[in-house]
Amino acid sequence: MSARILIVDDIETNRRLLEARLSAEYFEVLCAADGQEALDLCVEQTPDLVLLDVMMPGMDGFETCRHFKNNPVTRHIPVIMVTALDEREDRIKGLEAGADDFLTKPLDDVALFARVRSLLRLKQLTDELRVRERSLDTEGEPVLDVEVPSGAHIAVVAVDDRTAARLAAKLPDDVAAQSFGDPRDAVQAIGAGVDLVVVDLTSKHFDGLRVCARVRSDAATRNTPILAVVDPDARDQMVRALDLGVNDVVTRPVDAGELAARIRTQLRRARYADKLRDRLDESLELAVTDPLTGLFNRRYLASRLDQAAEGFARVGEPLSVILFDLDQFKEVNDKHGHAAGDFVLKAFADTLKSQLRAIDIAGRFGGEEFLVILKDTAADCAADAAERVRAAVARQDFSVKATGDTLNVTVSAGVAQMRDGETVGQLLDRTDAALYDAKNGGRNQIVLSRAKAA
Repeated sequence: MSARILIVDDIETNRRLLEARLSAEYFEVLCAADGQEALDLCVEQTPDLVLLDVMMPGMDGFETCRHFKNNPVTRHIPVIMVTALDEREDRIKGLEAGADDFLTKPLDDVALFARVRSLLRLKQLTDELRVRERSLDTEGEPVLDVEVPSGAHIAVVAVDDRTAARLAAKLPDDVAAQSFGDPRDAVQAIGAGVDLVVVDLTSKHFDGLRVCARVRSDAATRNTPILAVVDPDARDQMVRALDLGVNDVVTRPVDAGELAARIRTQLRRARYADKLRDRLDESLELAVTDPLTGLFNRRYLASRLDQAAEGFARVGEPLSVILFDLDQFKEVNDKHGHAAGDFVLKAFADTLKSQLRAIDIAGRFGGEEFLVILKDTAADCAADAAERVRAAVARQDFSVKATGDTLNVTVSAGVAQMRDGETVGQLLDRTDAALYDAKNGGRNQIVLSRAKAA
């Protein structure tokens, strides 16, 4: 995995050494000698990750990191703080400043690259969500929250119940912790839904990595953050855990303050990613939905009709369409106002959905016209479906609550079945012609497109 990495260190020798190590692994490297230069480079060059020294004159690493995380342009870039400091307070201060990890000099190449690649994988997933959301023209994006609401549900998994309970006791007081000494019970509980998983990998009698792999392989838990506890000298195990998809590691002896800081970081990132996914789902729904009726819009109908036509050409399964039009709808708007017209459109959409099969695809084709795509359906069956809708509309009481007016609403429809060698455009032309005949024939009726005379 290649990426662009920004090194921030006021000592040129340190920058050159780290640049050589990263370049040897085929990373593209940028360098900055102070915090302000780093902030400017991040905005201009948009690196994928920042390796940030703490001890710098002027703006130190803690302050620089806070600036990164407060800027909407750079807050999504992972930051690894690199320093000779090894005090508990310094690690917690770095994590609380927004750093994604805190490494102590001298750096171990294997551990460094494992953490770098792990953070780059997570950023790649987040970037993909952000790009998809922006492509749908949504307004803004959710903020990477500074604080996480209390009550997060955390599962703690260890070699036995006693060890798991001891580790759970180190969690922050404002989370709901559940400890497990049996991996099968843990996996079941995690599958039911938790906000974060803490797995103790320090026992030789418990394969915690298998629990991590199971969480990552299950679609329901694939995005659940995992924090692993490792021995400080178990480098290979730590690397293996990060390669399996563990989000973060903390070494024994576990410091409650550092554990809390790392948990908050993971919960913030998970919550942000969840918001992006929710916004993406909402945006996708809006992109294919008519906002007034809640039915599919014309663009989506066109794409699904093209797909259905391809299926017809490939396997020959029957394909029919219905084109509905509300009779004399202009008079409803003219006499009772557009609010009444909107009420009729929404009420008809509800009736349409209630009378069709779940597999039928119905949408607003434009104005007061509605199109229904019926796959694996012959014309006579489609006409029966259209008649059910027409009859339901004819007997329905369209009463406008705002005015008390009772409206006389009817609907006409044209029905056509796709023929061999016919295009989608030709099918819709025949359906529209049948609808035209229904309108001219007195409205409130269904007309089936007939074959042309020989």
